[in-house]
Amino acid sequence: MKQWSIAKLNKDNAAAISEKYDLPPIVSILLDIRGISTERDIESFLYNESEIENPLALKDMDKAVERIKRAIDNGEKICVYGDFDADGVTSTALLYSYLEAVGADVMYYIPSRETEGYGMHNSAIDKLNADNVNLIVTVDNGISAVEQITYSNSLGIDTVVTDHHMPGDTLPDACAVVDMHRSDCKSEFKTISGVGVAFKLVCALEGEYADIDMLLDNYSDLVCIGTIGDIMPLIKDNRVFVKRGLININNSDRPGVASLVKVSGLADKDISVSNVSFGLVPRINAAGRLGASNDSVSLLLSDDFGESESIASKLGENNSDRQHIEKEIIDSINKLIYADPSMVKDRIIVIDGYDWHQGVIGIVSARIKDYFGKPCIIITRGEDICRGSGRSIEGFDLWEAVSSCSELLKHYGGHPMAVGLSLTEDKIDAFRKAINDFARNAGEMPFDKLKIDAKINSDIIDADFAADIKHLAPFGAGNPVPVFQLSNLRITGITPLSGNKHIRFTLAGAKKQFSALWFFKTPAENPYRIGDIVDAAVNLEVSLYKNTESLSIIIKDIKFSGVDYSEYIRSQRVYESFLCGESIDRDTLRTIIPTRGEFASIYRYLRDNVKSGGLRLDVLVYRMNSTVTYGKLKVALETMKELGLVEYNENMKGSFIRLLNVQNKVKLEDAPTIIKLKEVYRRG
Repeated sequence: MKQWSIAKLNKDNAAAISEKYDLPPIVSILLDIRGISTERDIESFLYNESEIENPLALKDMDKAVERIKRAIDNGEKICVYGDFDADGVTSTALLYSYLEAVGADVMYYIPSRETEGYGMHNSAIDKLNADNVNLIVTVDNGISAVEQITYSNSLGIDTVVTDHHMPGDTLPDACAVVDMHRSDCKSEFKTISGVGVAFKLVCALEGEYADIDMLLDNYSDLVCIGTIGDIMPLIKDNRVFVKRGLININNSDRPGVASLVKVSGLADKDISVSNVSFGLVPRINAAGRLGASNDSVSLLLSDDFGESESIASKLGENNSDRQHIEKEIIDSINKLIYADPSMVKDRIIVIDGYDWHQGVIGIVSARIKDYFGKPCIIITRGEDICRGSGRSIEGFDLWEAVSSCSELLKHYGGHPMAVGLSLTEDKIDAFRKAINDFARNAGEMPFDKLKIDAKINSDIIDADFAADIKHLAPFGAGNPVPVFQLSNLRITGITPLSGNKHIRFTLAGAKKQFSALWFFKTPAENPYRIGDIVDAAVNLEVSLYKNTESLSIIIKDIKFSGVDYSEYIRSQRVYESFLCGESIDRDTLRTIIPTRGEFASIYRYLRDNVKSGGLRLDVLVYRMNSTVTYGKLKVALETMKELGLVEYNENMKGSFIRLLNVQNKVKLEDAPTIIKLKEVYRRG
């Protein structure tokens, strides 16, 4: 459940932009609401193909260049030390291929996600020492490797750090530490990926007269994949990287990239950010998730089409395996939540289990975060060490929250929206409590939001309208595909598609009737009926079929017209605060205490209307058409469950309610939930 948030628009400014640049009105509206309104920003956003911030604006970049050039000139052995995700893999391939091309004695090292985990490790440094490495250059890691770089120094191995993660209180004692998040770094653009930093290092190595355009031709495909894979905002430098990269991927002469496109089923398609995000990146990541990151690097470095197609096919198989493992973990978590729904009551959801594949738990945490609208950390328990991966919602800094628990952790890193950590098994419960204590002390948790660019009249949209929007492509993080709200639509048809995997709605506005697709929603998960009046949040696309363009409407979310879901979410938060034993004032507590009449109306509604499981409670609240809030409904359901009136459980598939045949009268005041509510009310 997400709160819909409509962007603010300056109509006068949008009109001025449209007139000055001869742009379609919807394009100028989108530019204005995304804060792209100055002449410099508009021209850069729409027309810049190659200009990026000076690489030497990054602190220590000059020191990094000097040390690497000295190593090349002296024939020292250099190791590019990378990471196992798409950003780390592309960073490694980019810097390795450049150094090899300029005659360096270079190798690369990717730690095993399974046996080593993220970042530098003393055992890996020992291996590199045995290989006579003189200089380690990290990409997409190293900023937190204070102890490891000190150990490397003791062996006589120098290190240059290039990273984009948040630094701790102490920087590593390296020859150079290139990270835009250093407090003394004057670089203006702070949100580039690890591969973006690696590309800037290459630009700096080329010197004052570097041909940036030529370097983009050579490497932007790799920078594009890593930038999209690490979900960097597609603005400023990143927009240049991705614009140029998509062109290169569409016409790639790099065998590894061409083979990856082919096995992803994209060979005959115009490659988009979405294709890269859902087609290429998961295959590169899958190898690292299942312990074979070197395959991904080998693919990107290969100059043989036969070899690269073989590796790409293997990555495709790895991705299928990853999807199967992901489903198994989510199914097991669903069973845990069904048995104990209180697992997801906290402000930050922390769920642990045995032997979940650590390469997949980050994806799982993102799925659970999306469903419950809260930050989530999934921890897999191992024999010696437990590893966790977390994802956050916008407005809550999960890295800061994890940092506050550092004394309980063996290792941690990341950024505000995503974290990784490790700890011993005996610290998990303490960590869960500590991080939620931090969240409570941080104030109200932000609502997870669906950002709506604009409300539009459904009668004006057509293929030409959707085509105009392409002026703002490429779309991705920081420049998302526009989401429009279509209001007061009557559902006139509901059609299952693709063996019940998707749904097509027929929707009627004031003058037009049209179809809209809701992907990955089964008929069993659809709570809406023919005749319901709804608002739909949609993307608009142009589809090409037999050389004819038509409008495609893709549903992102649906809600009943006129419903303010912020009140629903607020009531949910109050109920969860009650479960967690937080202090609640009496007026607030009253909003989740049903009257006897409301208890009766809820029971009657369930008796007369609820026949099966998989229900959404927000839909029940709406359909009861009364003063019942989410909190009141939850209290009523828990009370009825405790008194043996209903079977009631819930998980990510919905709420499961079945009325039981009860002969004897029951007393509401005997239910533990009611007793606890009265106690809290008296204290309030």
